[in-house]
Amino acid sequence: MFTLVCGGASVARAQDAAQPDGVEQDARPKAIEYSDAYETRAKIHKYASYATLPLFATELALGQTIYNDPNARSSTAKGAHIAVGTAITGLFAVNSVTGIWNLWESRADPAHRKLKLVHGILMLGADAGFVATFATGPNDRAAAFGDQKQQHRAIALTSIGVATGSYLLMLFGNK
Repeated sequence: MFTLVCGGASVARAQDAAQPDGVEQDARPKAIEYSDAYETRAKIHKYASYATLPLFATELALGQTIYNDPNARSSTAKGAHIAVGTAITGLFAVNSVTGIWNLWESRADPAHRKLKLVHGILMLGADAGFVATFATGPNDRAAAFGDQKQQHRAIALTSIGVATGSYLLMLFGNK
Protein backbone atom coordinates (compact mmCIF):
# COMPACT_ATOMS: atom_id res chain seq x y z
CA MET A 1 0.00 0.00 0.00
CA PHE A 2 1.09 3.54 -0.53
CA THR A 3 -0.41 6.80 0.61
CA LEU A 4 -0.96 9.94 -1.37
CA VAL A 5 -1.40 13.14 0.58
CA CYS A 6 -3.73 15.58 -1.11
CA GLY A 7 -3.41 19.26 -0.48
CA GLY A 8 -0.63 21.01 1.28
CA ALA A 9 0.19 23.76 3.71
CA SER A 10 -0.65 26.54 1.24
CA VAL A 11 -4.06 24.98 0.55
CA ALA A 12 -4.71 24.60 4.25
CA ARG A 13 -3.81 28.26 4.90
CA ALA A 14 -6.10 29.41 2.09
CA GLN A 15 -8.94 27.35 3.55
CA ASP A 16 -8.26 28.73 7.04
CA ALA A 17 -8.36 32.28 5.69
CA ALA A 18 -11.78 31.65 4.18
CA GLN A 19 -13.25 30.45 7.50
CA PRO A 20 -15.05 32.99 9.67
CA ASP A 21 -13.67 33.65 13.16
CA GLY A 22 -14.56 31.02 15.72
CA VAL A 23 -14.96 28.20 13.16
CA GLU A 24 -12.22 25.60 13.36
CA GLN A 25 -11.09 23.44 10.48
CA ASP A 26 -8.54 20.65 10.42
CA ALA A 27 -5.52 22.09 8.57
CA ARG A 28 -4.04 18.69 7.79
CA PRO A 29 -4.41 17.34 4.28
CA LYS A 30 -6.39 14.16 3.76
CA ALA A 31 -4.35 10.99 3.15
CA ILE A 32 -5.61 8.66 0.43
CA GLU A 33 -4.43 5.06 0.32
CA TYR A 34 -3.91 3.21 -2.95
CA SER A 35 -3.23 -0.47 -3.34
CA ASP A 36 -0.03 -1.79 -4.87
CA ALA A 37 -2.23 -3.11 -7.68
CA TYR A 38 -3.21 0.50 -8.49
CA GLU A 39 0.42 1.32 -9.25
CA THR A 40 0.80 -1.83 -11.36
CA ARG A 41 -2.36 -1.09 -13.34
CA ALA A 42 -1.27 2.54 -13.82
CA LYS A 43 2.08 1.39 -15.27
CA ILE A 44 0.39 -1.12 -17.59
CA HIS A 45 -2.06 1.58 -18.71
CA LYS A 46 0.69 4.13 -19.31
CA TYR A 47 3.09 1.86 -21.20
CA ALA A 48 0.35 0.24 -23.29
CA SER A 49 -0.82 3.73 -24.24
CA TYR A 50 2.46 4.41 -26.01
CA ALA A 51 1.33 1.98 -28.73
CA THR A 52 -1.86 3.96 -29.42
CA LEU A 53 -0.66 6.56 -31.94
CA PRO A 54 1.63 4.23 -33.94
CA LEU A 55 -1.20 1.68 -34.24
CA PHE A 56 -3.62 4.40 -35.34
CA ALA A 57 -1.17 5.69 -37.97
CA THR A 58 -0.60 2.17 -39.31
CA GLU A 59 -4.31 1.42 -39.39
CA LEU A 60 -5.06 4.69 -41.18
CA ALA A 61 -2.43 3.98 -43.83
CA LEU A 62 -3.66 0.44 -44.39
CA GLY A 63 -7.29 1.53 -44.39
CA GLN A 64 -6.60 4.24 -46.98
CA THR A 65 -4.81 1.71 -49.18
CA ILE A 66 -7.82 -0.60 -49.04
CA TYR A 67 -10.26 2.29 -49.49
CA ASN A 68 -8.55 3.32 -52.74
CA ASP A 69 -8.11 -0.25 -54.04
CA PRO A 70 -10.91 -1.43 -56.35
CA ASN A 71 -9.85 -5.04 -55.58
CA ALA A 72 -9.91 -4.50 -51.81
CA ARG A 73 -11.51 -7.88 -51.09
CA SER A 74 -8.45 -9.69 -52.40
CA SER A 75 -5.87 -7.12 -51.28
CA THR A 76 -2.94 -8.25 -49.15
CA ALA A 77 -3.40 -5.07 -47.10
CA LYS A 78 -6.77 -6.41 -45.93
CA GLY A 79 -5.15 -9.05 -43.69
CA ALA A 80 -2.75 -6.50 -42.24
CA HIS A 81 -5.65 -4.08 -41.68
CA ILE A 82 -7.53 -6.77 -39.75
CA ALA A 83 -4.41 -7.65 -37.71
CA VAL A 84 -3.73 -4.04 -36.72
CA GLY A 85 -7.42 -3.53 -35.94
CA THR A 86 -7.28 -6.57 -33.68
CA ALA A 87 -4.20 -5.13 -31.95
CA ILE A 88 -6.08 -1.86 -31.37
CA THR A 89 -8.99 -3.84 -29.93
CA GLY A 90 -6.62 -5.63 -27.53
CA LEU A 91 -4.95 -2.36 -26.55
CA PHE A 92 -8.29 -0.72 -25.84
CA ALA A 93 -9.48 -3.74 -23.85
CA VAL A 94 -6.38 -3.62 -21.62
CA ASN A 95 -6.51 0.15 -21.19
CA SER A 96 -10.25 0.18 -20.56
CA VAL A 97 -9.96 -2.40 -17.78
CA THR A 98 -6.92 -0.80 -16.13
CA GLY A 99 -8.25 2.73 -16.59
CA ILE A 100 -11.75 2.09 -15.26
CA TRP A 101 -10.41 0.08 -12.33
CA ASN A 102 -7.96 2.82 -11.34
CA LEU A 103 -10.55 5.55 -11.89
CA TRP A 104 -12.80 3.74 -9.43
CA GLU A 105 -10.01 3.23 -6.89
CA SER A 106 -9.02 6.92 -7.11
CA ARG A 107 -12.59 8.23 -6.76
CA ALA A 108 -11.78 9.87 -3.39
CA ASP A 109 -8.72 11.68 -4.75
CA PRO A 110 -9.53 15.21 -5.96
CA ALA A 111 -6.27 15.49 -7.94
CA HIS A 112 -7.08 15.69 -11.67
CA ARG A 113 -10.52 14.15 -11.04
CA LYS A 114 -12.29 16.08 -13.82
CA LEU A 115 -9.47 15.45 -16.28
CA LYS A 116 -9.48 11.71 -15.60
CA LEU A 117 -13.27 11.55 -15.82
CA VAL A 118 -13.38 13.42 -19.14
CA HIS A 119 -10.59 11.18 -20.47
CA GLY A 120 -12.44 8.05 -19.37
CA ILE A 121 -15.75 9.12 -20.89
CA LEU A 122 -14.10 10.08 -24.19
CA MET A 123 -12.21 6.79 -24.35
CA LEU A 124 -15.36 4.77 -23.64
CA GLY A 125 -17.02 6.72 -26.45
CA ALA A 126 -14.12 5.83 -28.72
CA ASP A 127 -14.49 2.18 -27.63
CA ALA A 128 -18.13 2.28 -28.74
CA GLY A 129 -17.04 3.87 -32.01
CA PHE A 130 -14.54 1.08 -32.64
CA VAL A 131 -17.28 -1.48 -32.07
CA ALA A 132 -19.40 0.38 -34.64
CA THR A 133 -16.42 0.51 -37.00
CA PHE A 134 -16.06 -3.25 -36.77
CA ALA A 135 -19.80 -3.72 -37.27
CA THR A 136 -19.79 -1.68 -40.48
CA GLY A 137 -16.73 -3.43 -41.90
CA PRO A 138 -16.87 -5.86 -44.80
CA ASN A 139 -17.94 -9.44 -44.46
CA ASP A 140 -18.71 -12.24 -46.88
CA ARG A 141 -22.43 -11.46 -46.82
CA ALA A 142 -22.00 -7.78 -47.71
CA ALA A 143 -21.76 -7.89 -51.46
CA ALA A 144 -22.15 -4.13 -51.71
CA PHE A 145 -19.44 -3.07 -49.29
CA GLY A 146 -18.64 -0.18 -51.61
CA ASP A 147 -21.79 1.51 -50.33
CA GLN A 148 -20.74 0.96 -46.71
CA LYS A 149 -17.08 1.86 -46.97
CA GLN A 150 -17.70 5.58 -46.55
CA GLN A 151 -19.69 4.95 -43.38
CA HIS A 152 -17.03 2.52 -42.09
CA ARG A 153 -14.30 5.06 -42.77
CA ALA A 154 -16.21 7.97 -41.20
CA ILE A 155 -16.88 6.03 -38.00
CA ALA A 156 -13.26 4.86 -37.86
CA LEU A 157 -11.84 8.36 -38.36
CA THR A 158 -14.21 9.83 -35.77
CA SER A 159 -13.30 7.16 -33.22
CA ILE A 160 -9.59 7.60 -33.87
CA GLY A 161 -9.97 11.37 -33.56
CA VAL A 162 -11.83 11.15 -30.24
CA ALA A 163 -9.34 8.63 -28.85
CA THR A 164 -6.35 10.68 -30.00
CA GLY A 165 -7.77 13.87 -28.48
CA SER A 166 -8.40 12.09 -25.19
CA TYR A 167 -4.92 10.53 -25.27
CA LEU A 168 -3.31 13.93 -25.82
CA LEU A 169 -5.48 15.45 -23.09
CA MET A 170 -3.96 13.07 -20.55
CA LEU A 171 -0.47 13.24 -22.02
CA PHE A 172 -0.23 17.02 -21.78
CA GLY A 173 -2.87 17.86 -19.17
CA ASN A 174 -1.92 15.42 -16.42
CA LYS A 175 1.05 17.36 -15.08
